[in-house]
Amino acid sequence: MVFVPTSGAEKILRWQRAQRNPWARQREVFGTTFWYLFLLWWDNLIGDTTSTKRHRRARWLVHNLLELGPTFIKIGQSLSTRIDLLPKEYIAALAELQDRVPPFAVTIAADIIEAELGKAVPHLYQEFQETPLAAASLGQVHRARLHTGEEVVVKIQRPGLKELFDLDLMAVGKLIKVLQRLFSWTKKYNLEAIYDEFFTVLYQEIDYTHEGENADRFRQNFNNIPRIIVPRVYWDYTTSRVLTLEYVPGIKVNDREALEACNIDPKEINQLGICCYLQQLLQDGFFHADPHPGNLAVSRNGDLIFYDFGMMAEVPSMDRDQMVRTFFAVLKKDANEVIDTLTTMGLLEPIADMGPVKRMMKFVLDRFTERPVDIRAFEQIKKEVVTIFEKQPFRLPAKMTYILKSLTTLDGLARILDPEYNLTAAAQPFVRSIVLARQRGSLLSELARQSKEFLTAQFTRPSRAELLLSRLEERIERGELLCRCDQR
Repeated sequence: MVFVPTSGAEKILRWQRAQRNPWARQREVFGTTFWYLFLLWWDNLIGDTTSTKRHRRARWLVHNLLELGPTFIKIGQSLSTRIDLLPKEYIAALAELQDRVPPFAVTIAADIIEAELGKAVPHLYQEFQETPLAAASLGQVHRARLHTGEEVVVKIQRPGLKELFDLDLMAVGKLIKVLQRLFSWTKKYNLEAIYDEFFTVLYQEIDYTHEGENADRFRQNFNNIPRIIVPRVYWDYTTSRVLTLEYVPGIKVNDREALEACNIDPKEINQLGICCYLQQLLQDGFFHADPHPGNLAVSRNGDLIFYDFGMMAEVPSMDRDQMVRTFFAVLKKDANEVIDTLTTMGLLEPIADMGPVKRMMKFVLDRFTERPVDIRAFEQIKKEVVTIFEKQPFRLPAKMTYILKSLTTLDGLARILDPEYNLTAAAQPFVRSIVLARQRGSLLSELARQSKEFLTAQFTRPSRAELLLSRLEERIERGELLCRCDQR
């Protein structure tokens, strides 16, 4: 089947037509979904489920998500983190999903600004650049200057977006109900929770007042932390569809050459970013859920700049407590503790034989906490990995989707900035800062306690000989050495 790529302008017209015809939109969503399911059924019937075929189906899916518009582009981007749901070919294809489309006319942008702020553009801004700095499916950004002389950026929402989301909310909701009636296997994926979480965040993302509040809260969390910059919100020029922020230019965080040309050490920026995210996830419980290179930059002074606060997420105190335990268990290479905390959070389902899971976790902690992950090294435990995923003990609750999305994106950035980075070394400044700070509250006290225990353990680590002896004893207990002797 051959697809002729649709131009960005044609896509926009298609989305606008969908707003005028709800039934046509529902047919389009249902038609795409069931045609895709038919293709999967056909592949399975004829026995063609190779990696090559999965790659082709993944590309087909990406193409059709783009055709369906902003809601489904965002769904695809969220699915790109669901390694518990999709094969690797789909994860790779969806990770490349971009939502860049042509900008809408500056006259439309001016009309929206005037309708929202109650004044014509010349009365609001001393200067307003007609060509946008960036355009996406949700909106576009223009650079401007206030009459006070302050440089700002103005984010304007694409017209008709909420109406389209309202239609898609109903269409996807009906689709999930139909799928669960027709296919019993869909029930194990908890689609309703994923649906609720996704649309909650999606509607928040197009409420620019909410985004401004997120930016203020994020800035407050880092108010006393040097080298983290959050643009100021101009509330007199902000509504639910127009957001005006301080203009803070910077170098794209993944541009190593530009950073080095300004005498900025990429490894230092990498460490700064990792410690910043550890604070967000483990200490503040409020984190930036979309840290791609377009939303992170570096100032000429080497400060880390955050942009776009539409996609933020909360970590409840109970989950944060488990994440603190998991984090320090990883640093201490305590496989049993990691498995216990992941099970408590609902990421792992206990099974009768947890042996393969524990061995894989120990292998990962021993090999990769102090060096970059080398996927080829997993060949050593390939059979155990297959066994684990066949029994399907791994699950990703809806509330953890955005945490994983952030961590996987950050890991990609970290590899660009420092190919040899390791979590243990990068986390040291954060751990030390917790120990030295005066913490209040049960969660922060637990964080400080764990930090102290970890640093103390670093000074009492067993020697290399002791470690080798311990590993030898473990192998004897598992019968590995005995098996090899018997084979002789």
